[in-house]
Amino acid sequence: MLSNLLPILDWGRRYSRATLGADLMAALIVTIMLIPQSLAYALLAGMPPEAGLYASIVPIMLYAVFGTSNALAVGPVAVVSLMTAAAVGEVAASGTAGYAVAALTLAGLSGAMLLVLGLFRLGFVANFLSHPVIAGFITASGILIATSQLGPVLGVRTEGATLPALLSSLAAGMGSLSLLTLVIGAAATGFLYWVRKGMKPALRRAGLGPRAADVAVRAGPVLAVVVTTLLAWGFGLDRAGVAVVGHVPAALPPFTLPSFDPELIRQLLLPAALISIIGFVESVSVAQTLAAKKRERIRPDQELIGLGAANLGAAFTGGFPVTGGFARSVVNFDAGAATPAAGAFTAIGLAVAALFFTPYIYFLPKATLAATIIVAVLSLVDLGVLRRAWAYSRADFAAVAVTILATLLLGVEAGVSAGVALSVLLHLWKTSRPHVAEVGIVPGTRHFRNILRHEVQTDPAIVTLRVDESLYFANARFLEDYIMARVTGDANLRHVVLLCSAVNEVDMSALESLEAINTRLHAMGLTLHLSEVKGPVMDRLQRSSFLSALTGRVFLSQWDAVEALRAG
Repeated sequence: MLSNLLPILDWGRRYSRATLGADLMAALIVTIMLIPQSLAYALLAGMPPEAGLYASIVPIMLYAVFGTSNALAVGPVAVVSLMTAAAVGEVAASGTAGYAVAALTLAGLSGAMLLVLGLFRLGFVANFLSHPVIAGFITASGILIATSQLGPVLGVRTEGATLPALLSSLAAGMGSLSLLTLVIGAAATGFLYWVRKGMKPALRRAGLGPRAADVAVRAGPVLAVVVTTLLAWGFGLDRAGVAVVGHVPAALPPFTLPSFDPELIRQLLLPAALISIIGFVESVSVAQTLAAKKRERIRPDQELIGLGAANLGAAFTGGFPVTGGFARSVVNFDAGAATPAAGAFTAIGLAVAALFFTPYIYFLPKATLAATIIVAVLSLVDLGVLRRAWAYSRADFAAVAVTILATLLLGVEAGVSAGVALSVLLHLWKTSRPHVAEVGIVPGTRHFRNILRHEVQTDPAIVTLRVDESLYFANARFLEDYIMARVTGDANLRHVVLLCSAVNEVDMSALESLEAINTRLHAMGLTLHLSEVKGPVMDRLQRSSFLSALTGRVFLSQWDAVEALRAG
């Protein structure tokens, strides 16, 4: 159905006046929040400030057409902006035309990849980014972003894509520290932190209603922008060394073209892939969380198409890579957004701001925008994940720790790559040594449990081994060695039963190992039996010669196996 590809045809038919009112109110609140955020994230990405507004207009509209989440707000976000700066900074100098073209190309590549993944229903590739890797990467990215923004707050120049490089450039630039910039940056940071943590309780104590207090909190960053801009303009702080945004053209997003240079595309392919996957994982997690609160459903593969269209829109309208943002989506949800049309109305509000209000931000101190970013990203930093991972799983702890350290010391691309590689290696190592439990009958029941954990009854002539993992090339030899070690020297043993209730797959290598086990046990005077084999696994086995050569039988249940072998 066409509505599957264009969800707007579905929710658009049910649109009502009440829905319009809810969407307009949500759009107003989110627009107020996004104006300073969009400008700040553009600077974080190394782009001119207007690019942040451009990246928040057409992409949002395209997502409203193709996306399935009613509350997801698409646009520039901190982590993707950092990744953009890191990737584009490798191929072009910041502030040049080549840098802007590379950012457009990065957005185009990311959009094309997401679109292909969605059309071919390949969203499962995002599963290779485990939660520990994502948590470690976001924490490290938050630290890098906050550190990089200390430069504008202090009035010194910072360079580098790693923590040591950033700290080194900060130390080297302390001689040129601007006290006026520091005062503005520190005051803006303190105020914005209070807005996030203490403003709403204060307004509620003052008698303001909950809805009005929420709107005031969302408008807090705008207040910081207005006050510091007026101060910089009134006292001529730009002439005193305070860096300001400067001229921002009053215009709607222009039509732009990404580069089709093969060499540039080759250089940006890996960063584009990482941005696509990380952006999708972050976006779909937020969308699913918010949808669950209203018992709604999103379609991940369609979300790939929506995000792909949004990024392609950014590539052709002067933007840079975008995705669904957590903070703005939560605000959109809390403000009552009922359909994706709320995003489209937000885009219209931002277009009005880009067309009529940009001349008034000439004197906006860059320190204020840096403060906006610092306060926003500090919520991303969760070092407690290390403690939780250590307590739960050493393997997950290793994935988190390596991702954090690699990201901080080597950069964002190396951090994600190292985390993914380690997660895959740990998975292979873990599954190559599957848990195998010898089980017996719990007295008075038909349940079978690990003999090392429970008081169970066993038969000296029968050993039952429960394999708690699918069997494939990496663990086939381990199982073979395990069984041989268990049966060797046991003179009373006559039967070996493999309890296969947890085995979901048996590949060719594992099948050959099962054949070898069967042959070797037969040579030792033992019979091999299988029990509780799942249907799909049995279908595979029946297409081979293994079952005809099996010295024992295949039992429907382990209880049937024990009863039959005892009687025999």
